[in-house]
Amino acid sequence: MSGRMRVDALVIGAGAGGLCAAARLAHHGRRTLLVESRDRVGGRASTVEEEGFLVNTGAIAIEHGGVLEDTFRLVGAPFDIRVPTPATMFRLKGRDVDISRGGWGVLVNGITRKGASLLGGMGRARGGEMPDSELSVKAWLDGHTRNRTLHAIFRNLCAAIFAVNSDEMPARAFLTYFIQKGAFRNFGFSPSGTLGLMRGLSDAVVGDGGEVWLESRVRALHVEGARVRSATVTRGGEDVEVDADVVISNAGPAATVALCGRDHFDAAYLARMDRDLRASANIVVNVASREPLLRAPGIVTFGITRRLCNMANLTATCPELAPPGWNLHVAYGVPVPAVGDFDEEAEVALTLEDLRDQITDFDARARILSVRVMRGDWPAQRSVAGLDLPRETTLANLWNVGDGVREYADGGVQACAESARLAVEEALALAGPRPSAVLT
Repeated sequence: MSGRMRVDALVIGAGAGGLCAAARLAHHGRRTLLVESRDRVGGRASTVEEEGFLVNTGAIAIEHGGVLEDTFRLVGAPFDIRVPTPATMFRLKGRDVDISRGGWGVLVNGITRKGASLLGGMGRARGGEMPDSELSVKAWLDGHTRNRTLHAIFRNLCAAIFAVNSDEMPARAFLTYFIQKGAFRNFGFSPSGTLGLMRGLSDAVVGDGGEVWLESRVRALHVEGARVRSATVTRGGEDVEVDADVVISNAGPAATVALCGRDHFDAAYLARMDRDLRASANIVVNVASREPLLRAPGIVTFGITRRLCNMANLTATCPELAPPGWNLHVAYGVPVPAVGDFDEEAEVALTLEDLRDQITDFDARARILSVRVMRGDWPAQRSVAGLDLPRETTLANLWNVGDGVREYADGGVQACAESARLAVEEALALAGPRPSAVLT
């Protein structure tokens, strides 16, 4: 052991949830240490350079006007995003349709003249009459329509937002997100890549007296009396013992339990985690072209496809992401199944076939920069929406944040920011208004 230090708060993982939590803790005067195993912050909301293009590692859509933006404003971090208009369009029979005016009625009635039953079901959901929690989106939709295009749209919306197929997601969670919360309407893209945006939160942690350790790893959390007392952190090849009053983990509930040992958690919590925590997968295709492959400035969600769910031309609003004279696009596919095992090579091939179907002369006009499959320990999402675990754990001073512990039917980076806000509020209430600890 090469050293020992004490902090008020230890945050594990610098993904969106961990960054929001650390920035809020430091802003409130808590001596905060944020530990990240990779060489950059952001996690699955970060950016890497590929052949001169700034390619995002996962999330591209940054929601504004909610708790995520509130976090940036609170801690004084720049919230630099550009909003495409319209932000969302649907490609139906080769035509891009804007439903920003008219909403679901325009979409459904534009596809079928027999949409009254479906729109009625949505209306009842808006009024609070929800389907049974066990009913999938596909099964709920089957009760209203057999229209193939509508089924494809709903599948691709499940895939685009939650990285699952329509038979893998509870209808109640889908309807809560889209109908009651009216989510995923207000978003933009970062001209410096998602990493550039997230660095603002990291800088805020340091600016408020905290520390951010990259290429460092929490090896173990040590528990005494139903509380985490300390952590063993490996940094620069040496171990540091870190004593902390509160611990917030963005590593995911399963990884957090492993750091402590299962014997420190009660049977009910472990049973729920083992039953409900199921990661989902997606396929991310980054594409360069000399001319735009899409005319829409925002995200286009497709109709009938094999695996492709949506696509965006990021340089329509953020030309800085590509070298001069180039366009950068990102397309997302979701495998079947998205939860569980699948043939990776075959699923990638089907996604690429969809791109060739949807984009005229794709092979001649486009250059694929990379294809990434997010699954396993680096999933698209750590849980199926509606089946998230609670932020609180069996241990009194340990919380999880991020996409495994979202509020019911929340999605995107916004959901990670909300989990961080709530966890920090609980951590501050537990710790009380005492002054910040001093590093030793």
